[in-house]
Amino acid sequence: MKLTHLVFALASAGLMISAQASTLIQNVRVFDGEKNLGVRNVLIDNGKIINADFKAKISADMKLVDGRGRTLLPGLIDSHVHAYQDQDLPLLYGVTTQIDMFTAVPLMQDMNQRMAAGKNTRNADLISAGVLATAPGGHGTEYGMQVDTLTKPEQAQAWVDRRIAEGSHFIKIVMEHGGAGFKFNSLDVETVQALIKASHARKKLAVVHIGTFEDAKAALAAGADGLVHLYIGSSISEAQSKEIIALAKKNGSFVIPTFSVLESMAGMKSQDLLNDTSMTNLLSKTQVIPLNSSYGKQENQQWMTAPNTLTAALHAAKIPVLAGTDAGNTGTQYGISLHHELASLVNAGLSPSAALQAATSAPAKAFRLKDRGYILNGYKADLMLVEGDPTTDITATRRIVEVWKDGEIISPLRAEKLAQVAKEKAIKTTAVQLPSDGRISLFSNEKLASPFGFGWVPSNDAPMGGKSTAQLKVNVVPELAQNALHIDATVNPGFAFPWAGVAFFPSTQPMQAVDLSAANTLKFKVKGDGKNYTVGFTMQGSFIPVTVVFIAPAEWTEVSLPFSRFKGMDATIVTMLAFNAGPETGNYAFDIVDVRLVKE
Repeated sequence: MKLTHLVFALASAGLMISAQASTLIQNVRVFDGEKNLGVRNVLIDNGKIINADFKAKISADMKLVDGRGRTLLPGLIDSHVHAYQDQDLPLLYGVTTQIDMFTAVPLMQDMNQRMAAGKNTRNADLISAGVLATAPGGHGTEYGMQVDTLTKPEQAQAWVDRRIAEGSHFIKIVMEHGGAGFKFNSLDVETVQALIKASHARKKLAVVHIGTFEDAKAALAAGADGLVHLYIGSSISEAQSKEIIALAKKNGSFVIPTFSVLESMAGMKSQDLLNDTSMTNLLSKTQVIPLNSSYGKQENQQWMTAPNTLTAALHAAKIPVLAGTDAGNTGTQYGISLHHELASLVNAGLSPSAALQAATSAPAKAFRLKDRGYILNGYKADLMLVEGDPTTDITATRRIVEVWKDGEIISPLRAEKLAQVAKEKAIKTTAVQLPSDGRISLFSNEKLASPFGFGWVPSNDAPMGGKSTAQLKVNVVPELAQNALHIDATVNPGFAFPWAGVAFFPSTQPMQAVDLSAANTLKFKVKGDGKNYTVGFTMQGSFIPVTVVFIAPAEWTEVSLPFSRFKGMDATIVTMLAFNAGPETGNYAFDIVDVRLVKE
């Protein structure tokens, strides 16, 4: 039966999801997920690739797409995300599938239902681990979500079975002890091994988050199917690389380096993306903030030596390397960051074609996704059309012409988002009128007031399940002719990044944004116990402040901080200014006075 007759018959029977005409992408260079096949015609219909090498007669009802000078790719797969917000973005950048390493169970279940019903054409598919396996007080427990934790191997099978019952596609396990300034409890090797065994007993993949070379070795020796990170480091020996390769080969394991987040830890930004307005014009102000920030306060490119060297060695040894960004973290953004990740893989020594494999066929194989990652007959019509040839120039993936999700074009979504962002940029915000001296600290025993906004309040990590406390008291400082705010802070274990201090809300309602662009510098006077503290601004859409460290010396000292010191700050959407002790635990005492926002 001819295709057009079949479509008519199904429609008459009421079985069609859509009566959309078939689409023929003509004269297009095809990268099929593994290699460049040269110029072909590709026919898609009813959400599937009907013919990946169409040579028959063109019918009148086909929608024709000109592929000359362009390349057709499988929809990209980001192999490491945390999909808790901004899920309008991935498809706009050609990411049609996300492998999620930890998100809320209701969100995962909703996505599972939509995918099963074939009603997920406006979002990237989500293949999720749901809740991760971690120890009490371990990595993953610091986000304010209730997490089902483990302490011993005997709990492993029941834990895995609970995840499968919730709808998890695979099992994510955490081996993480923390770093400078913060520590995590971690699962022991015996429990990790038991979790992997329990996952395999239910025919589920078990992947492991690691933070060091030793953890990577231990996870692979325990039988991990994949490492979902590499780690930063200024060196790695050839012998160490060989150890990892030998263990990975023994298990048939894959590795997701996650350069995007490792670079953020090394104080580096994805400047190639930030400088490309054709990419960033799809991001709202709040969506730019995480991309324009970094975990590391100082850039240290040497820290990328270990992941670059190890990735090159893994690829040379034919260990599957997958492209994953860890989007949802500082220094990353959904969809857009995968294009930087591809460039980072090429920088590490992969060819452009190998990098494309790492974002298409390799993750499809690794995560057992048998309907995507390739341009093959019968596969999902999740496709991306780009100008140029990304098999020779990896940055060509950024020149997106069209994206298809389950056979439906997403260009209307791109146009809609472009219009939204343009409208946001066109709105002229009114900057808060600052007092002539810029002073925002009007402290008295009656009220911790300010000339605008909600005012000053104690701040601590209790909303995140922490146990830190802050006590505020106003003292008269005759020599400064002002009242100072004295903060006694006790920073206790309980949250991974504990804090206690004082916060100023510039809006009349806490966590609403205001425009502070009338100033470009924060000034204040401080004295205290000689310890390090942080001062930071929080922006709309984020709960993680951009911070600068300062010292509270024994004598009053003025601190002057240009806004440019606060990496990623957008002064037009500030929700909070905070002075905090932590994350080192202990008792702290400091005083602040004469806090000013000024133009210099």
